[in-house]
Amino acid sequence: MPCNPDELRHVPLFELLDDEAAQILASKIEIAQFAPRQRIFKAGDSAEHGYVVMSGKAQVSTIDEDQQEVVVDEPVHGDFFGFASMLQQTPHQTTAIALEETVCLEVGRDDIAELLVRRPLAGLDMLTVQARQFHAAQKLVQSRAMRNPNDLIEEQSTFGERIADHVARFGGSWTFIILFAIVLIVYSGINIWLKGQAWDPYPFILLNLFLSMLAAIQAPVIMMSQNRQDVKDRVRSELDFDVNRRAETEIQSLSHRLSQLLDKVEDVEDVMRKSLSTEAGAKSRKDEGHGA
Repeated sequence: MPCNPDELRHVPLFELLDDEAAQILASKIEIAQFAPRQRIFKAGDSAEHGYVVMSGKAQVSTIDEDQQEVVVDEPVHGDFFGFASMLQQTPHQTTAIALEETVCLEVGRDDIAELLVRRPLAGLDMLTVQARQFHAAQKLVQSRAMRNPNDLIEEQSTFGERIADHVARFGGSWTFIILFAIVLIVYSGINIWLKGQAWDPYPFILLNLFLSMLAAIQAPVIMMSQNRQDVKDRVRSELDFDVNRRAETEIQSLSHRLSQLLDKVEDVEDVMRKSLSTEAGAKSRKDEGHGA
């Protein structure tokens, strides 16, 4: 369905257009309507259009390496999405769906080129919105990077593993050493004091049996806790690796997009420079004609 030029006045991206530019752009842009939960595009689709929300609300999401859906943005009136892939002419990296009854403008690459020729300042509005999307992506990376490995390990640990950690932690503390020394001294002292009536006279065979049983139980528990510590270290190293890899990918992506935006700004500057040169030449010829 063709777009009404008056509708463009309600979009911050196009509100600077004059009547002629709005007419030209409106003749190229189509209006698309989407029902609630209807998919606008999915990751991997060819990016022929970008979309500007006129009414309603959409959701842009992606799937991370854990196969979990991550919401990247929720554009509303005046916001646009899908422009990066459309400008790069690459498949969409995200999936967009309409959260409610949504009306969008379908904008193509040629339409943007026409817009920048007519109104170069509109490119700054696009850069502003694109910068907001970059900030949202950065916050997403930060929230993913702030996962606490200790919390993740505790969620995956079993009841027996937690008991083993507590036993190993208590068995390796000064509290255990002091209490154990007091028990040994009291036990030995009582049996020495009772002499012939002692239940475990010197050399304390029963006590040696208890100590052997304690050592036999404590050793595998401590080994179990050490194995748990190895697992914790491995989980921490894997999370650190994921964070570094995602940060590297995000930096490369931002650098690539920034380079493309700078190229487009330079293109706009060239167009403006040629336009000013043409106007200056026409004015000069007109003045010469008046002088003659």
